[in-house]
Amino acid sequence: WITKPFRMMIQGAQHDGLGWMELKSPCGEQYKRMMTFIVTWKQWKGFVGEKREPLVVQRQRSIAYRVGARRGEIRPSMSSTEVSPAGVRRRLEVAAESRTYPILFGDGILDERSSYEPFIAGDKVLIVTNEVVAPLYLDRVEKVLRSLGKKVVVTVLPDGEEYKSMDSLKDIFDDCMENRLDRKSTLVALGGGVIGDITGFAAACFVRGVPFIQVPTTLLAVVDSAVGGKTAVNHPRGKNMIGAFYQPQAVVVDPEVLSTLNDRQLAAGLAEVVKYGLIRDPSFFEWCEENIDALVARNPEALQYAMERSCINKAEVVAADEKESGVRATLNLGHTFGHAIEAGLGYGSWLHGEAVAAGMVMACEMSVRLGWLDPEVTRRTERVLSRAALPVRPPPQMTLELFMTYMSIDKKVESGVLKLILLRGIGQSVVTSDYTQDILYDTIMHFHSMYKRNPEVYESALGATWDTTGTLQEAELEGE
Repeated sequence: WITKPFRMMIQGAQHDGLGWMELKSPCGEQYKRMMTFIVTWKQWKGFVGEKREPLVVQRQRSIAYRVGARRGEIRPSMSSTEVSPAGVRRRLEVAAESRTYPILFGDGILDERSSYEPFIAGDKVLIVTNEVVAPLYLDRVEKVLRSLGKKVVVTVLPDGEEYKSMDSLKDIFDDCMENRLDRKSTLVALGGGVIGDITGFAAACFVRGVPFIQVPTTLLAVVDSAVGGKTAVNHPRGKNMIGAFYQPQAVVVDPEVLSTLNDRQLAAGLAEVVKYGLIRDPSFFEWCEENIDALVARNPEALQYAMERSCINKAEVVAADEKESGVRATLNLGHTFGHAIEAGLGYGSWLHGEAVAAGMVMACEMSVRLGWLDPEVTRRTERVLSRAALPVRPPPQMTLELFMTYMSIDKKVESGVLKLILLRGIGQSVVTSDYTQDILYDTIMHFHSMYKRNPEVYESALGATWDTTGTLQEAELEGE
């Protein structure tokens, strides 16, 4: 099986500095098959040089691409064999219009020089992290960067969504200025979604743009925020309203870091995983239904599959629409309702993934009311999210007035019209303003009616959030 590919006409090869080699060979009239092998550089030189030394090559992966497809239209096949087993090194590519960059997967790559060296040109690096992540992983990343001969500066921010602010951004800029970083300096985002977003925005702004590397340490950051180049800080009146599209040089994913996540953080990431199935990948949604218990139990193979397939979905969408002028907006299923929840409760009360979970159920309910969606899809969505202890109802203190106040300043408002991401079926998402205000109001009030009919049942559907916000909710409701 190993000699046949080498007898084929090799169309091209590229060494990426990580000990990986891509060999492209023709494989039929309708498709080209890209075969990726693990080959050391010494072995490759031995193969192409005059003295052809024996090769030890391991076939890693094979993906079929349609010939002649334009950028953004290439869709790798999605069979389960396309995702590597837990612990196996893997490289995915994000082919955004502004930059193509890798997502690197592998146990232990947090400590490897090759994870960073190809993507750092200058001699100074600023690591941005937070007070929770720093004691766990900062020393390891700092050590490997210093071994590359880099001067390393560190900014440690407080932990939490409430610190994704202009004040924290200024702290990063202050450290950049005090340590005389320049355009060849690199920023490294070591943390979850908050750290990734604010570091990316700082990189986009400082001296009009410096390179940065994403090193995500939460599941949500791996499958969503670290990939795609959305960077931002929050404004008190709206989430992610101040930001830029700015792609990283690389995304370095060490699955071992997920072992230190608490259960709420893990579940928050699972909400984004389920989202990909709902908006564009029906077979993946079914897989999530069948494997959600394994994901909650942190089964390594299940988590590896979920991360890689989510990243494949995200990479395809970003390649087709980097700056959200069309299809990329579908990635925001549940986010308009969810962002309103986060801002309405106060940033940090609910995790982003928790708010998105409730928001996806609300989007499903609204789609049903429009006659677009089978109610059974809503029930299936609620079941899979509930099994991860995620909320499937909005918090009861989110009144109609609060929802409309925050949704009216959402990024998807154009000329005074709010566009929502809704569903016509599993895998069939739409970006639309084709609804009446009454339908939107009725959807929100539907959940208030549910709470009034049976508060105890409603509270049980709030998942893990009720343990942390129950007292707050009761106090605020009494105040009303």
